[in-house]
Amino acid sequence: MDIFIVIVYFTFLILIGWFFRKFTSSTSDYFRGSGKMLWWMVGATAFMTQFSAWSFTGAAGKAFTDGLAVLIIFLGNAIGYFGNYLFFAEKARQMRVVTPMEGIRLRYGKLNEQVFTWATVPSSILSSGIALNALAIFVSAVTNIPMSTTIIVTGIIVILIAVSGGSWAIISSNFLQMVIVMSVSIIASIIAIWKSGGVVPLFQKGLPPMPIAGHDINYMFLFVAWTLAVFAKQFFSTNSITTSYRYISAKDSKNAKKAALLACILMLIGPVIWFIPDWFVAGNFPNPSTWGLNTLGKNIKDATYFVFVRNELPNGMVGLMLAAMFASTMPSMDTGLNTNTGIFVRSFYKAIINTTANEKRLMIVSKISTLVFGSLIIFSGLLLNSMQNTSLFNKMMMVGTLVTFPVLIPSLLGFFVKKTPDWAGWGTILVGACVSYFVAFIANPQMIQHLLGLPNPLTDREWGDMHSMTLPIILHLTITLPFYLISQLFYKGYSEEREKEVNLFFNNVSTKVIADHENEVATDNHQRKILGKLIIVVGICIFTLTLIPNNLSGRLIFVAVSAIVSLIGIVLVKSIPKDKTTVTQK
Repeated sequence: MDIFIVIVYFTFLILIGWFFRKFTSSTSDYFRGSGKMLWWMVGATAFMTQFSAWSFTGAAGKAFTDGLAVLIIFLGNAIGYFGNYLFFAEKARQMRVVTPMEGIRLRYGKLNEQVFTWATVPSSILSSGIALNALAIFVSAVTNIPMSTTIIVTGIIVILIAVSGGSWAIISSNFLQMVIVMSVSIIASIIAIWKSGGVVPLFQKGLPPMPIAGHDINYMFLFVAWTLAVFAKQFFSTNSITTSYRYISAKDSKNAKKAALLACILMLIGPVIWFIPDWFVAGNFPNPSTWGLNTLGKNIKDATYFVFVRNELPNGMVGLMLAAMFASTMPSMDTGLNTNTGIFVRSFYKAIINTTANEKRLMIVSKISTLVFGSLIIFSGLLLNSMQNTSLFNKMMMVGTLVTFPVLIPSLLGFFVKKTPDWAGWGTILVGACVSYFVAFIANPQMIQHLLGLPNPLTDREWGDMHSMTLPIILHLTITLPFYLISQLFYKGYSEEREKEVNLFFNNVSTKVIADHENEVATDNHQRKILGKLIIVVGICIFTLTLIPNNLSGRLIFVAVSAIVSLIGIVLVKSIPKDKTTVTQK
């Protein structure tokens, strides 16, 4: 039954790709929906790209062990999205580009476009591979299916969706998946609170003695430093040219800004809801050796959320939770896949290999490239799966700080600093790579203990936080970022061609995009109609799970999830205006 539910869910995702295939006739359609997407779709995707099965596996293991500390990561995301709302979302849309690297080309030139392309794509592939790993851990715990099989099958499904409908299918499916994830999570959290006798008893029993910092901390100032490093890292990772893909698909500046606010609100509310079941497990099933999941080895704590679903929710809920796991993983993978393909096709193939390629040729290359990059993501997932000695939580953190962060510095500051030589872009990445190499291969716990003059050695937890987050962020902010700022001293003006490009970039980002709403009524309503009806059908399918043998309370849980999902679908359909303009456009 659990596997059948997942198969039905996959069918819906493939249908979304099929329904939106007619929206895609050019690379602008394929990679950014021609910049015609409504704020609620864009905001849902912005939220979901920062969210994956890792939130229910690696982050769940962190919540089980260290209590409220895991919330700091997501609070950092919320702060980043608030920065999007105040400034960056509008600027991202106003670049008026199809892919983020086209923005890099205008700001830093053609050479930097290639450097940023090949510095960004590998880290995105690794992040998607980690998301697949997170999903495989949960599926393996539920079904005993080998993790490698899950990685391969899920990767193939995502490739099919991306190839068929491009960004329209991806962003639409992201909204559907957000609805499912949030609906299931809300019900699971309510049940955890109810079975605990309230929020206070749940926290008293499930949180460690130091509820914010967690276990294994000798030096509180190291935890504070880690917190500040998290905020800095998450702010940079959500506010930059290279991460502008979240908003370049919005139909105008206003929709981009509203999308950022939606993502910010969801990121404030969501994490508390997600982790309540993990704290319930920490209080009621504190010994992982009793979970019956010893085949997961050192990854056993990553199955915390599954233990709650298996032990406390009705029959059939595991299958629905599996669907939610796939729902939470696919956005980070398929958005990364679509973004990587767009960068490769528009910033490498068209710019270097075939400068005269027409749209028909570029569409063919785009679909082939999607297959290739999808295969690379699957391969990276299999490779990372073999690295059992590093926790899933730290894997995700290390990719973000060691691989991605050096690229984010010039990508963010490029919005503010105009007079830098073009080599400031690739030069900063090179300096950042040296810093990351030092952290990854030279720094060790004894070095940090001696440098800080600490009387006692660092605990495993402290060194893990230091190595994956605090140390690289501090060094990048004190070495890599100042290098970029100092490069202004060597600015001697641009060539005539580059002067035009840089001026165009800054003129664009300061000029609002205003959509022709009257001529886009049909497209807007089609988005609402297709997604609304599909979500209603999903709600009805969830309602049929009440037929599974359960007691009355168990059946009512499925009714509640079905009601939440169906209500959202009905709201979308009812939001379609019934006026003469709509009839004319149809």
